Amino acid sequence: EAGVPSEEILILVPQRSLAEPYRDVIRTPRFTPGGEPAILTIGGLAQRMLTLFWPLVAKDAGFAAPEKPPRFLTLETAQYYLAKLVEPLLQIGYFESVTVDPNRLYSQILDNLNKSAVVGFLPEEISTFLIQAWAGKPSQAIIYDQAQECALKFRQLCLQQNLLDFSLQLSVFANHLWPSLLCRQYLTATYRHLIYDNAEEDYPVAHDIIESWLPDFESALIIKDEQGGFRSFMGADPVSADRFSKTCETTQEFTDSMVKSPELEHLEKALTTSLTYHKIESKIPTDIQTAFSIHPFRFYPQGLDWITDQVKDLIENQNVPPEEIVVLTPFLSDSLRYSINTRFVDAGLNLRTFRPSRGLRDEPAIKAVLTLVKLAFPTWNLKPVKDEVRNAMLLLIEGCDYIRADLITQVLFASSAGSLRSFDPIKKEMQQRITYLVGERFEKLRLWLEKNTNDDSLEMDIFISRLFGELLSQSGYKFHQNLDSAAAISRLVESAHKFRQVMNIETSPKTPDLNKEYIRLVETGILSAQYMSDWESKTRSGSVLVSPAFSYLMNNQPVRFQFWLDIGSQGWWTRLDQPLTHPYVLNRNWQIGKLWSDMHENAANQQSLIRIMDGLIRRCSDHIFMCTLGVNEQGTEERGALIMAVQTILRKLQSTKTGVKLV
Repeated sequence: EAGVPSEEILILVPQRSLAEPYRDVIRTPRFTPGGEPAILTIGGLAQRMLTLFWPLVAKDAGFAAPEKPPRFLTLETAQYYLAKLVEPLLQIGYFESVTVDPNRLYSQILDNLNKSAVVGFLPEEISTFLIQAWAGKPSQAIIYDQAQECALKFRQLCLQQNLLDFSLQLSVFANHLWPSLLCRQYLTATYRHLIYDNAEEDYPVAHDIIESWLPDFESALIIKDEQGGFRSFMGADPVSADRFSKTCETTQEFTDSMVKSPELEHLEKALTTSLTYHKIESKIPTDIQTAFSIHPFRFYPQGLDWITDQVKDLIENQNVPPEEIVVLTPFLSDSLRYSINTRFVDAGLNLRTFRPSRGLRDEPAIKAVLTLVKLAFPTWNLKPVKDEVRNAMLLLIEGCDYIRADLITQVLFASSAGSLRSFDPIKKEMQQRITYLVGERFEKLRLWLEKNTNDDSLEMDIFISRLFGELLSQSGYKFHQNLDSAAAISRLVESAHKFRQVMNIETSPKTPDLNKEYIRLVETGILSAQYMSDWESKTRSGSVLVSPAFSYLMNNQPVRFQFWLDIGSQGWWTRLDQPLTHPYVLNRNWQIGKLWSDMHENAANQQSLIRIMDGLIRRCSDHIFMCTLGVNEQGTEERGALIMAVQTILRKLQSTKTGVKLV
């Protein structure tokens, strides 16, 4: 409306998924035709500028082959290269006192490098900062030194082979490219107006860049939420973002919520007070009892049964859209996911789960598809075992139950050759047991694999994409209209494509060897990179979302009803064990040389829980159902900080005789 060309507008967000509201506006018919604003993260901007100005900075940044183009790594490909360096060290005793999955170990080493980039210190200082803050056994210092050694070896490999993981992309951009006159002139000439949303979820180096860039913009809007910083474990720094309130010419504060009700506002204040002071002195308004309800259960299955019934009642009897309901847990394990999915399916409810850091191999749909890939190419010597084939048939063929899947595996799978036999020649009695319909679908699957076996030069991502599109997504197979499985396969295809892209053409093996290498990579259990398809599917209509609380908050989508499962769990309070890194120590707000004590840990956990609770309540408009469990998923009894804070509220309500709905 002001006549500003769209291409002169830069919209910055800390995470790509947070840009969806802006993309939705651009997609509307009312949006001015022509160019589009650039919607980026600082990391995305850095990657664009490195691609454009690579010859300008490659040599000064220390790359061994500045004449060759850069190769940008995802989290998955970074783990792939790091694993090649760390695995030999593990065999000679590195990290022997650390009991953690190797893939978690790799991710923590990379996280240390990322922290050095987003906070702004040298990778050579990682172990120094961690050791100076460590108050436990001196032997931990060896672990920190080994973690730094691995990080520096990985950094050296990247410089030698023009590989850029996230930390190196940001470091080169911030330290070499951003200070250059040519890059600054290009950026200031290209972008004249800035919108910087969710600044509190971004990291200090990003704030440094924006602060120095602000005088060059004709206009700038910086948006910051109170009680933010949900991505603090990834480097988010709300304290650093506070600087913009002084930098900007005008500051406007919005205190009225467009989502939560006044009753939920009272709940937020009461819960924050209870968590902070462990008591409530002032009177609680009587209408708070309409904002939440407590539902105690002895065992986990009872709680899941009740949630299923309640969700069904909301949808069928109260006409609540499924996408306006979310079930939240501190952690979403495979067993919990399976249990609640089974109940929802039996009740005729659609469910979608959201775990963006979940490994590719942990997705049943991906495991089934990779089993088919092995069956299609037996010459790769990656023969699947019977359990894999049985599970694949069970997951893929419509009408195939466990018994029929087992019969197919016993009769139609040649384990020695690693291939499938035809359904047609087997005895009629066996055909009838499997059923002709299931047999027809199996035979169609076998013939498709047989037809495409001859072309083992086909890239993995193309093969899987064809397999899904031509067969598995069709009627007669369980991926037909299964959007969760489709999203998982989409992740797999994109992952395989990026793996193929990043491999050096001059030194990489032939396509079959590259495909085998990718399968091995997935089967090691690497942590998944973030894909936009995961975040986009989370907002899909017609499905109830089940998600860890952290993941839900990071996507910033309000709903009408929330279910908090097992509020007694310590998982709401304690952070994940990270023996090789520390998100609070590798932080600008931490005093170098100061010891990290139990007092600091408790204070950090308390502030984290308050942020989570405030964030959840602010993203709910109608009601919160809180479920307590006498025995948790592991069979033990827990009494975490959240349930104690809720009980403080209940006692205060009881003393003032206002009551609360307790079922």
